[in-house]
Amino acid sequence: MSTLYVPGKTAADIAEGLLAAMRDGTLPPGNPLPAVRVAAQQLGVNPNTVAAAYARLRDAGHVVTDGRRGTRVVEPPARMPHAYAVPPGLRDLASGNVDAALLPQLQGGAATWAALTSSAGYDAPADLPALQAEARQWLSAQGLPCEEIAVFSGTLDAVERALRAHTRPGERVAVEDPCWPPMVALLHSLRLKPVPLPVDGEGVCIPDAGVLAGCTALVLTPRAHNPTGAALSPARWKALHGQLQALPHLLVVLDDHWGPLSAAPLAVAASLPPLWLHVVSVSKFLGPDLRVALATGSPALLQSMQAQQALGPRWVSRILQGLAASLWRQMRDGSALVQAGGSYAARRQGLVQALAAQQITVAPGEGLHLWLPVADEAAVVQSMASRGWAVQAGGPLRLASAPAVRVSLGGCKPTDMARLAADLAQALRTPGRAVF
Repeated sequence: MSTLYVPGKTAADIAEGLLAAMRDGTLPPGNPLPAVRVAAQQLGVNPNTVAAAYARLRDAGHVVTDGRRGTRVVEPPARMPHAYAVPPGLRDLASGNVDAALLPQLQGGAATWAALTSSAGYDAPADLPALQAEARQWLSAQGLPCEEIAVFSGTLDAVERALRAHTRPGERVAVEDPCWPPMVALLHSLRLKPVPLPVDGEGVCIPDAGVLAGCTALVLTPRAHNPTGAALSPARWKALHGQLQALPHLLVVLDDHWGPLSAAPLAVAASLPPLWLHVVSVSKFLGPDLRVALATGSPALLQSMQAQQALGPRWVSRILQGLAASLWRQMRDGSALVQAGGSYAARRQGLVQALAAQQITVAPGEGLHLWLPVADEAAVVQSMASRGWAVQAGGPLRLASAPAVRVSLGGCKPTDMARLAADLAQALRTPGRAVF
């Protein structure tokens, strides 16, 4: 748009006029606005008035300012990729689901239910002390400070509130590449720009000087990275921490999704960054439908997140919190956590060894997934489907990294590994062909 035609001479009037133009399509998404001084001359107002109008629109998320590119109308938020529907008859190694047989079953019957509902009421504490006690015991064992613990409705809920508190539309957030697709979709919905950082066997790679300085947040998976399985090594974290110490206003979000199932040490606990948030969800070890995550971190950030929560849902259901606390305690006391983590580790190691016998090397790691580089994702997915397996094409998980497929272990057993490895080897070695 080269010339502005909006009524009024105040910042509020100019902002409202521009917003009306966005709504009627005169200013479409991605369209640049004139520079402040140019717009001021066109409208016959002081440049400070135009700057204030642009600031109003920017604060409301309608425009973004990006250095030399100037101020632009925001693009529509990205939609989540369509979920992959596994065709009937295929073994599901694509969806990333945990093994339901390793999830706990609630014990105690009616007495347990009565205990869970005893804390109902508007005047009860928002965060259940019993769940905080379980979390505090685990966090302390990881070497993390745990004076302040907040409860949210899953990892994305916690991360969204942290980013809303700390970032503004148009700013950059560094993420691992490949990464969990919902995290990137969240960034787009908040009008934030993902900056991909490669991942290798030691976790996220150290970016060039200046990359993180241009970001307002960094989202990391400290262990069992989805999809590679990598854990952030102590040496890698030490090098990254050196950069972070010089960036006290960069928020570091630690998505520790594998949490109590992990056998890897939490390297970040040895030296936390100046501004940080650690989030652990109960989804992987208690079940995704509980929708409960626990967060600890910089106190001012947690307080801001809780203030947002108090204005919306107010709290996470205390029935769900009580259920999570009871199941967590049940699994811990009965060693089921160790057994579940060991089961997934045995599956991964079994498949890694079977693939090695097929001359295919997989980077070390843990967790629910293996990440296999391929030349043609679609060809490998189709080849595996013809052999009875559903695996996930890597495209939805990649930003700038090379093609790959993800194999999830929740739907397979140790006895499957030899056949699965042989089928993967055949699929990886079968050349694709053009079909016209």
